[in-house]
Amino acid sequence: MIAIRQKPTRGAVLACVLALTASGCGLSTELDRELNPERTPTPTETRAAPPPVSATSPPVQQASGCPSSGLRFATGPVNGAMGLRAMTLSMTNCGDQPYEVNGYPSVSVLDEAGDPIPGVRTIEGTEGVPMASEDTGPEPFTLAPGETAEAGLVWRMAAEEGTYLNVAPDKDRDAVNVRPEWPLDIGPENILGTHPWAPAPKSAS
Repeated sequence: MIAIRQKPTRGAVLACVLALTASGCGLSTELDRELNPERTPTPTETRAAPPPVSATSPPVQQASGCPSSGLRFATGPVNGAMGLRAMTLSMTNCGDQPYEVNGYPSVSVLDEAGDPIPGVRTIEGTEGVPMASEDTGPEPFTLAPGETAEAGLVWRMAAEEGTYLNVAPDKDRDAVNVRPEWPLDIGPENILGTHPWAPAPKSAS
């Protein structure tokens, strides 16, 4: 009898991305394993605060309050295993009107000066990112005021790091710059895969 491989559901894919993001296998652990395979003890370091924004830095999303678009973006921590990186991008409707969502986020990676990193290509889906979970495609939904949507970002580790993400709900809407607190080790000629937007899991009451 030939076994039939079932295609994972969209919810299962999002759960997989979120599980990787929330797992104990964090970016720092993965980097330690890749850079120090013999587990030589190293001094414990306190994570430094993000550097101050200089006069030459690109404009970023306002630090607090609700932007005029009625949407506020945020990023989760970067986590990884065997060179695969995953990050959750969230979009909260902080306005007073429902917001229709259908598709993939529009994302590009910028350097410290706010310029796109040459050769980094963003794709809809994850087919170009080895070991990434399968993308099952977008489904439309309505984001009510106060609700949050999430999308997964995945890439393979590279030597160079991006500084900002230029993000928008989709390619037809205005984008803003967001500076993640965690490093984006994606360099030239790399691919950034995206999972489609989906409603964020409801927190247990």
